[in-house]
Amino acid sequence: MTDPLLICAPMRIEARAIRRGLRAGSEVVRTGSDPKTPTVLRTGYGTTRAAQRAEELKAASFGQIAIMGVGAGLTTDLSPGDLVVGTEAGLVSCASAPLLAGELRRAGLPARTGRITTVDHLVRRSERASLAADGTLLADMESAPLATAAGQRPVAVVRAVSDTPDHPVAGIVSGGLAALRSLRAAVPVIERWAAACTPRQVLLAGPRSFCAGVERAIEIVERALELQGEPVYVRKQIVHNTRVVGDLESRGAVFVDELDQVPDGATVVFSAHGVSPMVRAEASRRGLAVIDATCPLVSKVHAEARRFAADGYTVALIGHARHEEVEGTLGEAPSSTVLVQTPEDVAALRPRDEERVAYLMQTTLSVDEAAEVSGALRERFPALRAPGSDDICYATTNRQAAVRAIAAESDLVLVAGSANSSNSVRLVETCERIGTPAYLIDSAADIQLGWLTGVSTIGLTAGASAPPAVVEEIISALSGLGPLAVSERTTTTESIRFGLPKEVRH
Repeated sequence: MTDPLLICAPMRIEARAIRRGLRAGSEVVRTGSDPKTPTVLRTGYGTTRAAQRAEELKAASFGQIAIMGVGAGLTTDLSPGDLVVGTEAGLVSCASAPLLAGELRRAGLPARTGRITTVDHLVRRSERASLAADGTLLADMESAPLATAAGQRPVAVVRAVSDTPDHPVAGIVSGGLAALRSLRAAVPVIERWAAACTPRQVLLAGPRSFCAGVERAIEIVERALELQGEPVYVRKQIVHNTRVVGDLESRGAVFVDELDQVPDGATVVFSAHGVSPMVRAEASRRGLAVIDATCPLVSKVHAEARRFAADGYTVALIGHARHEEVEGTLGEAPSSTVLVQTPEDVAALRPRDEERVAYLMQTTLSVDEAAEVSGALRERFPALRAPGSDDICYATTNRQAAVRAIAAESDLVLVAGSANSSNSVRLVETCERIGTPAYLIDSAADIQLGWLTGVSTIGLTAGASAPPAVVEEIISALSGLGPLAVSERTTTTESIRFGLPKEVRH
C-alpha cells in the first residue's frame, strides 16, 4: 500500500473547495494495489501556524505533499482564478512544476509556472510591484514553511489568484470565488500528479540534440545579428524547433515564409534546409544580401541532383512531400526529379529511360523507411545509380541507432523535438517499430502525467534540432516526481564541425 497524497490548505474555505474537488474527481487512477484516499489538512492561516504545522508533519506518513490555496497576484497579466504553480517555495524547489502546469492547461485551466513568495501580512497594492521585480508572480502566507515538511518527498504548490494589481483586495470576494472554483477544478490534476510520483531511472541516448549543421545555422544567425544588428530576416525557420526560433526572435531575427516579406536590400538568411535556384534568383533580383545557412550535407544532395540530371538521369528523390528540404532539392532539376515516398510510388514511376535512373534521399529520413523505398527502386531498376555516399546525414543515422539502444530497455521513450522536425518524428517512429511507446515533446510541459503511470524506466533523446537545455529541463522536471537515477547509453561519438560562410566570419 502506498502512502497517501497530503494536501495542505491554510483556511477552512480552501479545504472545503479541495474536498469537493476530490469527490468530483472519482475517475482519477491512483497508485498501488490498495490506494489510500488523499488527506486534506487545514493547516491554519499565516506564517506562524504554517511553520508550527510543518514541524509536526515532517515525521508524518505521506507520499507526496501538495500545498493549495489562494494568493495575491503580483503582475497585471494575471486574473482572478488563474493558477500559479510554484517553481520554488522559499528554499524548497518544486521541480515538477512544468509537468503539473502543463497538465492543468490540458485540463482547460489557466496555469503558469513561476516563483511564489511567502510574506507575513496581506499584500498591499503599493507593495506588489516591488515584490514582482525579481519575477515573482504570487504572494501567500504559508507555502514556504509548509514546503519544508516534504523532506525528500515530492512537493507541489498550486495557488489560485484571488486578487491582482488591477483587482486588489477590494474585489477579493468575486476574485476569491473564482479562485476557489479553480482550486476545486485543479484537484483531479493534483491526484494525477501524485499517481505519477515514484522512483525512476532515465536512460539518455547518446548522441542526441544539436548536430553540426544545426549548430552552424544557429551560429550564422547569431553572428549576423552581432555584426549587422537587427533585424536580420530568415526565410522559413532556421531549424525546425520552436525554442530555437523563439530565442532568435527575441534577439532580433525576423522569420518570414517567402522573400516578398523581406524589404529590398535587406539581409536574409536561407535556412539549414536549403532553397531552390528559383529562390536564389529572386533574392538576387531583389538585391537582397544573402547569407546561406544551408547544411553542407543538404548542399551535397543538391549538387548530386544537378549532376545526375545533367547526365540525363531521371532522379527519384526519396523523401516527404512539402518538407522544405525536399522542395529545395526538387527545384534543382524539376524536369528530371520525381518524389517517391513509398514502394507504391516506385511502382508508378515512368522514367524516360529505365537504364538511366538514379536516386537521392532527404537527409532526415528514417533509415528503415529509406531502405524500403530504395530496395523497391533497386528491384525495379537493376541499373539504378546511387549517390556517391549516404544522403541520410550522419546525425540522423546516429540518433536513430542510439534511440534503438535505449528503447529496448525502456518502458517508454520521450523524444525532445518540435512536431515539424522530420528527424525528431523519425526517432518516435524508430521506437514504435520495435514496440516501445514514444512521444514527441517540445518541452517538459508536454509530458502527460498519465503516460508515466506504472513506468519505471524512461528513455530520453532529442532530435538534431532540439537544444541540449531542453533535455536538461526534462530531467529536472522528472526529478520532482521522486528519486531519479540517470545514466547514458552512448553508441558513437560525434566530432564533425562545419565552417561558417565568409559573410559572418570574424
